[in-house]
Amino acid sequence: MHIVIILIESIIIGGLVGFAAGVGAARMFNAPTVQALGAFRTLGEMNAAQGDPASHFSFGLGFFFNAWASTVGAGAFTQDVTHRVIPNWAVAALLLKNKSIDETMHNPKKMGIASAVIGIVVVAFLNVTSSSIPESLQVTAVKVLVPAATLLINTVMPIIFWLAAIDAGRRSGLFGTIFGGFAALIMGNAVPGVVLGILIGKGVEEIGWTRITRIMLIAVILLFVLSGFFRGFDVQMLKSFSINVPQWLSNLHLSMGS
Repeated sequence: MHIVIILIESIIIGGLVGFAAGVGAARMFNAPTVQALGAFRTLGEMNAAQGDPASHFSFGLGFFFNAWASTVGAGAFTQDVTHRVIPNWAVAALLLKNKSIDETMHNPKKMGIASAVIGIVVVAFLNVTSSSIPESLQVTAVKVLVPAATLLINTVMPIIFWLAAIDAGRRSGLFGTIFGGFAALIMGNAVPGVVLGILIGKGVEEIGWTRITRIMLIAVILLFVLSGFFRGFDVQMLKSFSINVPQWLSNLHLSMGS
């Protein structure tokens, strides 16, 4: 009876969450004509897959394992379920029948329905499996799932997105490689940098070096500089080269709380 209650609640919650996530993700592609509820990284990651069902599915799969491990081990979902798993799997399902992203990924109605179905399946699976596994086996499950998810997210996914950047064009490949490398060094994962590189590269290819693309490039560079500073990357880099860290730099980090 306990499992049945969890299943019913999961179906309701999964449907509502999936519908909201799908509609929000699709509406982002129609901004600023309409307002959207979503995340910038969702927009960038879905764009980077370039309408390929396999890319969307594999991207969501990597984060699904991570979410599964978190649910089994900690009893809580990660934000990847709504930001990455459900939207990308919904797009993958829609693209199997229709390759037009305007009629699928950019369509709030179709994305809402598909994401609601995916949400029901994903949330129900995560909740039912996590509640069914004995506590003694949860530790073992986490030991297996976490390394697998880490390998997919930190190794496999950056390679897939880097190849997508190269395939997207010369400029996208160049910026994707550069920013992906910096992201791997600073953030520990190349995917955010590759996605930003693809966006900048495609922007330059489509509209050239305009004021908008220059602002985008400067904003991304500032993002990496600030991210590196607040993560202490500059200090770590100096230490790795056996260079003494200047006192003023140490004081600056202390004053900024980084």
